[in-house]
Amino acid sequence: MTWIAFLFALVAGALITVQAGSNAELRQSLGHPMPALAVNYLLGLASVVMVTAAMRVRIPPVEQLSQVPWWAWIGGLVGTAYGVAVVVLAHRMGAAPLMGTVVTGQLLCSVLLDHMGWLGFEQHPAGTGRIIGCALMIAGFTLIAKF
Repeated sequence: MTWIAFLFALVAGALITVQAGSNAELRQSLGHPMPALAVNYLLGLASVVMVTAAMRVRIPPVEQLSQVPWWAWIGGLVGTAYGVAVVVLAHRMGAAPLMGTVVTGQLLCSVLLDHMGWLGFEQHPAGTGRIIGCALMIAGFTLIAKF
């Protein structure tokens, strides 16, 4: 994997924090989390549709869609749960504690998914280094959150 992939992932992570702040402000302006999330996801859907059309990507046939594993369809629902949590918690927790906690949760889940080989990930054992890394992440977000 090249350094460009790591840089892209780093920028994507930074943009998630920008998204959290943007959506939290939208929630505050609109008075409720659900309209804010609806606007967020509608804008996201519109941009994905435009990019898909611009790239001339064909829509998969029904036969191909019917072969997709059940767990591959839950991404949108999980994204909604994440969106609600972030919109509700962003101003209460602040950006650093919220994102530190979110990233730690992502890391813990990632190590588990890799270890078990679930959701189509290749199996990678949760060795000592990964377990220590998880413990350090927990310590890090605890320090950031000032518990």
